[in-house]
Amino acid sequence: MTEGTMPALHETPALSPARVTSVLRILVLSTFVVLLNETIMVNAIPRLMRDFEVTAAAAGWLSTAFMLTMAVVIPVTGWFLQRVTTRTAFGLAMALFLAGTALAAAAPTFPVLLAARVIQAGGTAVMMPLLMTTLMTLVPPHDRGRVMGNITLVISVAPALGPAVSGVLLQLGSWRLLFLAVLPIAGAMAVFGRRNLVDIGEPQAAPIDWLSVPLAAAGFGALVYGLSGLGAENAAQAPVPPEATTLAGAVLVGLFVWRQLALQRSSTPLLDLRTLTFRHFSVALALMCLSFMALMGAFIVLPIYLQEVCGLTSLQTGLLLIPGGLTMGLLGPQVGKLYDRLGAPRLVVPGAALTALSLALFALTGEQTSPWLVLALHVALSAGMAFVFTPVFTSGLSVLPPHLYPHGSAILGSLQQVAAAAGTALTISVMSGHAATAAADGADATAALATGIRWGFGIGALLGALAVLVALLIRTPPAPPQPAVSQAQDEDGTATNKTAHTPT
Repeated sequence: MTEGTMPALHETPALSPARVTSVLRILVLSTFVVLLNETIMVNAIPRLMRDFEVTAAAAGWLSTAFMLTMAVVIPVTGWFLQRVTTRTAFGLAMALFLAGTALAAAAPTFPVLLAARVIQAGGTAVMMPLLMTTLMTLVPPHDRGRVMGNITLVISVAPALGPAVSGVLLQLGSWRLLFLAVLPIAGAMAVFGRRNLVDIGEPQAAPIDWLSVPLAAAGFGALVYGLSGLGAENAAQAPVPPEATTLAGAVLVGLFVWRQLALQRSSTPLLDLRTLTFRHFSVALALMCLSFMALMGAFIVLPIYLQEVCGLTSLQTGLLLIPGGLTMGLLGPQVGKLYDRLGAPRLVVPGAALTALSLALFALTGEQTSPWLVLALHVALSAGMAFVFTPVFTSGLSVLPPHLYPHGSAILGSLQQVAAAAGTALTISVMSGHAATAAADGADATAALATGIRWGFGIGALLGALAVLVALLIRTPPAPPQPAVSQAQDEDGTATNKTAHTPT
């Protein structure tokens, strides 16, 4: 394939609105279940440290390894989703997730539990791009805002509810409940999905560049691993300094980008970077990265603040965080409908401003701050993010032509993991540094930690302010050229629309 041309695409039967709704509902619910596990281990770390007799740094790997695996696998999904059917991709993703969840629930040792988290993440990494690609393929542009609003429940609410769900389950029993409670739900979704899901289009036998695979895995993996280690307490004792790992990851990602650009001129790239030539997509990507950095940093610091400074239990922390997650989920569909009517800028700019303001107010909290005020700020932060994420995802992907949907989703997912790691590392580093300085100046442990946490929220507010500036560049993109539609006959003789995607 030469630069600037599109591959020949197959004909895809157009589904009825009811069938489209059924397909998306299956994928949304399944993706919600698997994404919930990305942050579900946060509150379990103290208990796992006691049960397995491991350090806090080792226990933290249960979250880091999940995020690391996502970063390694997602870049390959752009190619993978073009080669297999929808049902095959769904079946593989759910099988991996179920295997990892069952292994985690029965894990006799910490290394087995860590391996189980890696297997879980492998399935999760396929589900998110599969959902986004299917949505962009089936839903017409004029209706994508409403549908994407419903999918906000998956993109934003599942990771946000992870700590809340884990806080409640840990109060009821062992940490194994975190996996035993998910296992039957995920199993039911897998069986129901395989029975009712339909294949969207046909797989394409696209070749793979085997040099790109290790470059993507090593590059994105090292980058996320290095960024995650920058904020760790034991960073100075690491065999390889996190700074060196981060630099090596950045260099390898640079080589991966160079390789993809070269392949675009003569062959098929593993990840098609021509998506970045679409201005709307690039601006949306930048805003998503900044917003996710701020959000993940706040989500990491908030439970620490509530438990270590305010003295709340894990159950109280979980219950306090639930209203914010529900707010984001309930607002998602409404924001989606408003996007279809008003476009992106009128929603994204106020949403980014509310997010930055909420984080700035979090930076003023202290030991005497009422938990009710924290709850109100968390709800406001969640509302601001709801007004950002739905329009950003919709406007960013809508401008891409159909053959780039899998690649756009993969780039979005990969950089989301990098942004999460960067935001977490930056926030934890700033928090730890200022807490240590306050302790050295004579503050007691709680006051010193409160000082560090305020600075951590301050970093989030700064990232939020930068997001506001980028939000000013967001525009509602024009709809891409629509495929031609003709009438065909099904086997039973009923007329069915056939959509033939034609190169532009």
